[in-house]
Amino acid sequence: MNIRRLPSASNAFKYPLLIKSILAYSVMLEPENEIVYKDQVRYNYFELNRRVRKQANVFKKLGLDGGQTIAVLDYDSHRYLEAFFGVPMTGNVLHTINWRLSPVQILYTINHAEDVVIICHSDFLPLLESLAKEMKTVKSIIVCADGGEYSKSPLLPIIGEYEELLAEASDEYDFEDFDEDAVATTFYTTGTTGNPKGVYFTHRQLVLHTLSVGLTFSAIDGACRFNNSDVYMPLTPMFHVHAWGFPYVATLCNTKQVYIGKFDPETVLKCFVKEKPTFSHCVPTILQMFVSHPATQNIDLSKWKVVIGGSALPKALAKAAILRGVDVITGYGMSETCPILSTVYVSPKDKINPDVDFQVEARTRSGTPAMFVDLRLLDDEGKVAPKDGETIGEVTARTPWLTQGYYNEPQKSEELWFDGWLHTGDVATMNENNSLKITDRIKDVIKSGGEWVSSIDLENIIGQHEAIQEVAIVGIPDAKWGERPHAMIVLKEGKSLTKDDLKAFMQRYVDDKTITAWTIPSSVEFAVAIPKTSVGKIDKKVIRATLLTQ
Repeated sequence: MNIRRLPSASNAFKYPLLIKSILAYSVMLEPENEIVYKDQVRYNYFELNRRVRKQANVFKKLGLDGGQTIAVLDYDSHRYLEAFFGVPMTGNVLHTINWRLSPVQILYTINHAEDVVIICHSDFLPLLESLAKEMKTVKSIIVCADGGEYSKSPLLPIIGEYEELLAEASDEYDFEDFDEDAVATTFYTTGTTGNPKGVYFTHRQLVLHTLSVGLTFSAIDGACRFNNSDVYMPLTPMFHVHAWGFPYVATLCNTKQVYIGKFDPETVLKCFVKEKPTFSHCVPTILQMFVSHPATQNIDLSKWKVVIGGSALPKALAKAAILRGVDVITGYGMSETCPILSTVYVSPKDKINPDVDFQVEARTRSGTPAMFVDLRLLDDEGKVAPKDGETIGEVTARTPWLTQGYYNEPQKSEELWFDGWLHTGDVATMNENNSLKITDRIKDVIKSGGEWVSSIDLENIIGQHEAIQEVAIVGIPDAKWGERPHAMIVLKEGKSLTKDDLKAFMQRYVDDKTITAWTIPSSVEFAVAIPKTSVGKIDKKVIRATLLTQ
């Protein structure tokens, strides 16, 4: 195809999409809105900008002049927000370390990312001390002490405490323009086997993701909207996919932001009561705590908007949240996608529908593609599945912000991007309204007697029993049928349930043809807790592995 280009003026400026532009706009509209860290720190956007300049001068003094990796090993905090900007704005790469990984995995990510500096909360110094002899590239460690004391270790290259270093640094810094395709962030995603894989994102990708999320959640009327009048309190770790990108959106919008530090229910509830957040995002487990914890029963949740991700929102939990007044929807994405691919769209008309069951059905789908997101489903033959709400296929994606590969993993990168589309490994249906419904991970779909069984669908049905707090369904090997569903169930306190009770409960869904009798789990296990991954998802590979050893 022929296209036309026109000459530019000799001094015309080609504006690069850089993260510094997000921060610059934070003092444009409501600069007096606050950044809050627990009950310890409170400052406005003018001060955020000043502290980011100071942070940049700390890096400059260390000789970090761009292209080097600076890691953060901290809880959600104002410091983390500052690093979201200060590290990439100096041309360096921010590595957000997942402190919930095993020590061996953390060491791998530090070495693989080639971290030069680690900004580390004092709680994690013993961990780094245990890894000190095997960290290959780390030259400096900056300690975040939260105003307390910390023990200096002769094994670690500690250069000072974060606040003290900032206090000594100049607040004058001129952030340069550079190539918008420069890498800004990296972090690691874990799979079922092998070492964690490093994904990475450029300035251009993060700016475009921020604009898309901002527009998706503010320009379109519907449920769970977000703007600069909100009070934003993330309840997912900042190490996990840029806290879903919302800190960048909140900063661009000059929105008040509240960071809770180390997750502790009592601290979180105190922050909630004091700061009155109106917008959060979290995994279902956290929402479950807010809805069911005795201490929250007298807290008004009617002004709280919540985006659920990481794993499917159970219908029973969605209903409980809606009945408490929570404006809850689900979103879908993954580490490789920056992360947002889709979010639930509930139209203004549907939003006021008083039928709770209607709201549950609408809000627990996986969403409509966000702006600038192309999704297609591929069936077993590699053909594009029709949008009929029934045909399942693997979700493949194209957007401007997908990781372009796995760092130093060429073969896995090619597998990820087979045929020019990013392959998510999730299977789903899509209806005529472009609404996606994830039915399972490819590896979690149960194939029994030649039929496909969705573990997510079974979890939604079983989770609606009044005695059940949480449930996970996995496939276990069966000599005759290939696989059969196994249910791991956590009961609500004071409740009881037998396998026969569960079978009788599920029979009603067989009778109304929602499921077949064949899908009722063959085995049921009652547990105190269900294993979770480092980011709060149900860890089905651990469940399967445990069952195989029994």
